[in-house]
Parts: sequence; C-alpha cells; structure tokens
Amino acid sequence: MNKKKVSKIFAKAFIYLVIVLLYLPIMVMVVYSFTNSNTMTWNGFSFALYQRVFVDPGISSAIRNTLVIALVSSTLATVIGTLTAYGIGYMRRPFKKAVGAMGQITIVNSDVVTAVAFMLFFITIRSIGIPINDGYATLIIAHTVITIPYVVLSVSPKIRRLNPNLYEAGLDLGAGPLNTVFRVILPQLVSGMVSGFALAFTLSLDDFVITQFNKGTSVNTISTLIYASASKGLEPAFRALSTIIFVTILLALVAFNAIKYRRDKIKSKKH
Repeated sequence: MNKKKVSKIFAKAFIYLVIVLLYLPIMVMVVYSFTNSNTMTWNGFSFALYQRVFVDPGISSAIRNTLVIALVSSTLATVIGTLTAYGIGYMRRPFKKAVGAMGQITIVNSDVVTAVAFMLFFITIRSIGIPINDGYATLIIAHTVITIPYVVLSVSPKIRRLNPNLYEAGLDLGAGPLNTVFRVILPQLVSGMVSGFALAFTLSLDDFVITQFNKGTSVNTISTLIYASASKGLEPAFRALSTIIFVTILLALVAFNAIKYRRDKIKSKKH
C-alpha cells in the first residue's frame, strides 16, 4: 500500500471521527427525547416530553418570544443590511474599506463586551427620558444591530457581480430611481438576501449572552430559559424542544440545498 492510499484512508477516518464527535451527542439527545424520564435513563418509548413542550406555559412563551424577536430582527437586518451593502458597493475605495471594516466590529468583538455596551446604551437612553423598556424593544434593537453585518457579508458578493451600469440603464429606459432599485437591482440580490435572512434568523435564535444582559425580567427566550433551568436541574422537556429545533433546521437546510441544486441544474441545461 503506497503513501497516497494510506493518507487517503487516514483523511477519511479523521473526517468520519469528527462527524461522529459532532453528531453523537445530538443523536443521544434525540433518542432520550422519546422517553419520559427526568434523568438520562431509558424509561420506555413515549411522546410525553413533546407534549410538555407545548403544554408548559413557560416553554411556550419562550418559544413565541424567540420566534417573534428572531423574525422581526432578521427582517429589519435584511432590509437595512441590503441597503447598507448597496451603499457600500457604490462608495469610493478608501471609504468602502473603512466602512466595511467598521461594520465588522460586532462580528469580531466579544459577545460579553457587546452585551455590556448595549446594556449601558439602553440605560443611558432611559436616563435622558426616552421610554424604552427591557424586553422586546431592547432585544429587537440589539439583535438587529448584531446581525446586520452578516447580511452585508451575504449581499455584498452579489452586488460586486452586478453590472455597474445596470442602475443607469434602468433610468435611461424610463424607470424612476425607486422603480429601478426594486425591479432591476433587488431581483439580482434575492439569493444573497435570503442567505442573509437565514443567517440573521439563526444567529438571533442562538444568541444567549446579549439576550441575557438586555432581556429584563419580563421576557425569556429559549436560551435564557434553558440557562435558568440548568441551575436548578435541566427540565427534561428541553430534550424534546432541542430535537424539534435540530430537525427543523436540518429539514430547512436540506430543502434549501435541494432547491439550489435544482436551479443550478436547470441553469446548466440552458447553457
């Protein structure tokens, strides 16, 4: 057996090992979500934990809060991020680099630092008489701000591929500025916007540190509720809730990739 074959075997073995280490804990959680036991012991097959997810008022409220905050913040981030990316794309090079670097601060910055900064910002806002309560408002603002750079990163490559004369061509053909943007430019950016929205939505769902610092006492999300429960002994129903989230995201990824593969196949046939 030559060195090339040995290296391939070791490479495949390493990849399989990483996959097992990544997904084995998740698979264990999925299996034990189908048994009604407070500990990680098999107590017979049951859907009781899944029923508790939708019956327990605290969990139901956390799910609703998480989805509302994620949907609103990711929608706002997609709109603002797309406009920002479009504006950056048409800046002169020195300003483009400076603004692009500034926009990525929240990506590279520590979550704890960002969370404390938001908390102090909202305290300052309230001290000067602007009524903003901890809860939905603060979390939507914070989640929107931290996810905008990810939308910009998703949309910017699409803008770079646009013909720089596309906007002027739309104006020359009789379309107004807004009509040109919505009917000529935006359709070219849809795939980037969808990717940015999905990324922003996932990041909002997953966020804990910034949410914990700025949620106040009236709003709980899934992550903060699990954290509060873990200190007292983790609620078994969270095994079922985590399984639902995992399966939902997995199906969404499969569907997205299947649609993308089909579109690419159709495009390749046309060419």
